[in-house]
Amino acid sequence: MQIKESGENYLETILILTLRNGSVRSIDIVNELEYTKPSVSIAMKNLREHGYINMDKDGHITLTSSGMEIAQKMYERHTVISNWLMSIGVDETTAVEDACKIEHVISVSSFDALKKYIGK
Repeated sequence: MQIKESGENYLETILILTLRNGSVRSIDIVNELEYTKPSVSIAMKNLREHGYINMDKDGHITLTSSGMEIAQKMYERHTVISNWLMSIGVDETTAVEDACKIEHVISVSSFDALKKYIGK
């Protein structure tokens, strides 16, 4: 199954929240992304049904290996692109917003070339 941009964003957010807080529940995602509880609930159900996340009986969310792979890829892209944009003079807010858009559409070859260019 090809995951959509919104799914990639949710997986990346789960990774970031896990790194920051140690554990993640749906309410944490609601608060982080400022989405509605029903929207996050539907998204978590879809990600769970497609094997990207697991949720325990207490509502704690963990990434499966396939979910972690996507989340790490998006997080790396986001970090590299936003840092690069800031290094060339883009303000942090704009760099982060633009990186969030670019990370989903940039090809593997272009991203690899960018990393090589900036020395990552």
